[in-house]
Amino acid sequence: MDYKPVPTVKDAAPFDAAQDAQVLRAAMKGFGTDEQEIIDVLVGRSNQQRQTIKAVYEAEFERDLVDDLKDELGGKFEDVIVGLMMPPVEYLCKQLHAAMAGIGTEEATLVEILCTKTNEEMAQIVAVYEERYQRPLAEQMCSETSGFFRRLLTLIVTGVRDGLDTPVDVDQAKEQAAQLYSAGEAKLGTDEEVFNRIMSHASFPQLRLVFEEYKELSGQTIEQAIKHEMSDELHEAMNAIVECVQSPAAFFANRLYKAMNGAGTDDATLIRIIVSRSEIDLETIKQEFERIYNRTLHSAVVAETSGDYKRALTALLGSA
Repeated sequence: MDYKPVPTVKDAAPFDAAQDAQVLRAAMKGFGTDEQEIIDVLVGRSNQQRQTIKAVYEAEFERDLVDDLKDELGGKFEDVIVGLMMPPVEYLCKQLHAAMAGIGTEEATLVEILCTKTNEEMAQIVAVYEERYQRPLAEQMCSETSGFFRRLLTLIVTGVRDGLDTPVDVDQAKEQAAQLYSAGEAKLGTDEEVFNRIMSHASFPQLRLVFEEYKELSGQTIEQAIKHEMSDELHEAMNAIVECVQSPAAFFANRLYKAMNGAGTDDATLIRIIVSRSEIDLETIKQEFERIYNRTLHSAVVAETSGDYKRALTALLGSA
């Protein structure tokens, strides 16, 4: 299956950064703030265009746009807008850092960000993280995780996965599927090292072949095998890799559903996915969400949020 990512946010055309900077300044000047103007300008532009607006704003008014936005806005609405103002890789690094800061670690956030990336994307995250926090991502992650889960994430972060330019190899996929079978269902207990090695080294297109071969060989899907053989964070991480190999949009649709299902809303996850996927595949995620859950993502978000926060998220989602 070829994955066709469709974004909801694209470059605005025509684009006038000077005009946008004036509109934003006017929206925040004097008493009160025109939140709708801020949403219209910033949600309606791509990240690259927002960086241009930020530079023009600073040159024109000798003020930092993000600082002004933080002064004028608050709560979850501020989280959305400030998130939109960050370059995408920096935004994910900030989310990773927050997931490991303080007491306890948000393993699900680490899984969502790290297990869903190609090797090329991972290399960017690793470089920006170290530059921003003066500490290697792998080192910080090692101090926050343990066991085979730590080992898997370390392999992913250190960039052992084959690049997208590596040709897929059917014979190798058969061999890898057989190794997974021998390491799990075919024996008592599980050899997690084998699962970790294959899941972290093979490119996503190669893993897609491996999973097909696994089903041929064992009569079971790889998901069923993982469910039987793994538990806790390692199970979650393996599942994330499998889902992203098969359909990233379905993986993120499931994460969004869980963030809004039941009592309370996991706003941090809701914001992170909608902001970080808006220029990648949020339109595709919307379609998957509706296909899987039989309701629109738009209606789910409207039911769980309110005020300017709701207006910002629904604007990012685009037409209902």
